[in-house]
Amino acid sequence: MSAPLRVLLADDHTLIVSAMRMIIERIEGVVVVAEAYNGRDAVALARSHRPDLVVMDISMKDLNGIEATAQIIADSPSTRVMILSSHTDEGFVRRAIRAGASGYLAKGCHPAELATAIRAITEGNSYLSPSISAHVMSGLRDTGERKESPLEALTARQREVLQMIAEGKSTKEIAFAMGVSIKTIETHRAALMDRLGIHDVAGLALFAARHGLVEIDRPEPP
Repeated sequence: MSAPLRVLLADDHTLIVSAMRMIIERIEGVVVVAEAYNGRDAVALARSHRPDLVVMDISMKDLNGIEATAQIIADSPSTRVMILSSHTDEGFVRRAIRAGASGYLAKGCHPAELATAIRAITEGNSYLSPSISAHVMSGLRDTGERKESPLEALTARQREVLQMIAEGKSTKEIAFAMGVSIKTIETHRAALMDRLGIHDVAGLALFAARHGLVEIDRPEPP
């Protein structure tokens, strides 16, 4: 008898995590080994549990799912990541795939499609929802060429710092979360302002919101 497929769930809404667990554990040979409610915890739990697959949301506090995906893949290349998100535009999909995600599904997909995607990804293939593919193709047709997001001009560390600045965290809080010195965070912030041509924290927060790194007036998870 083969070993079960071990899955980590990462989403900042407990109700969604509970629903995903119920759906996924109905799939024969699949077991959920851990749940994370932000990207930073997802990275830590992936490191400790070494799951076969991480089912990852994008919009999470502290560390979004795209940056968390990149860190998980860098730490454990054998772990596969599947994005399950309400963001379906071409920019998010492209950034997720570049971060190392093996699949991308829209929230609200049918449970049968979720099972199909899990099987495809864990067999070494990639999976993109038909609805996601349509958005990506539409975006490419509309622009005529692939548009680079300004976020892609930043380093992963700079994007991580930018997200927490936009969430209103202090320099001390960011330094603690990232395990670095306050001076290091100040250096990152200065580099961000220089690279983006933005000279105040409010401007950085607005930039982050405009480019989907954080969401404005997003309710706290239950």
